[in-house]
Amino acid sequence: MSDHPASPSARQVELLEAAYRYALEHGLADLSLRPLAAAIGSSPRVLIFLFGSKDGLVRALLARARVDELAVLAGPGPDTESGEAAGLVPAAEEIWAWLREARHRPLLRLWAEAYTRSLIEPDGAWAGFAASTVTDWLGLLASCQPRHERDTADGTAARTAVLALLRGCLLDLLATGDLDRVDAALHHQLGLIRNGPVR
Repeated sequence: MSDHPASPSARQVELLEAAYRYALEHGLADLSLRPLAAAIGSSPRVLIFLFGSKDGLVRALLARARVDELAVLAGPGPDTESGEAAGLVPAAEEIWAWLREARHRPLLRLWAEAYTRSLIEPDGAWAGFAASTVTDWLGLLASCQPRHERDTADGTAARTAVLALLRGCLLDLLATGDLDRVDAALHHQLGLIRNGPVR
């Protein structure tokens, strides 16, 4: 028997995409299989068959959301023409330009929900989501730093601070919708970082 799971069927992929669209609109916290199945043209029995359990479906939905998150992270990085690192501040500005767009709010609300649930329920379907997203984002930010800064204590602290700034501003924006105030705060802090020893 193969150690690798079988590739998902076309029907499983189709239902996962439909369930993902449903989750973006309704969230995952109170996900119930019966209304979900009715909304996407399936049945609880079929969903259990395809995903193994409700937790299995939630794990698949979190993995699907991570695909979209990683697509965001594919943007910034080393400058492809010069080979030079973009720098933390330009990377943060590019990431923030994406995060602040209203059309991305459903995905980001889902991210915030999953992040919080993974802290409260570390052993369930949400296990590891928060830690993996921190690792993903720190990895991206490290790739944007000059090579000589990446493995230093200051370089690690700088990218951790930028991640905290982005995450804090994002949560504030999701909570209040006050884009002008949050934009101003983010750019104020990035200005301080730009003028600091590690950029």
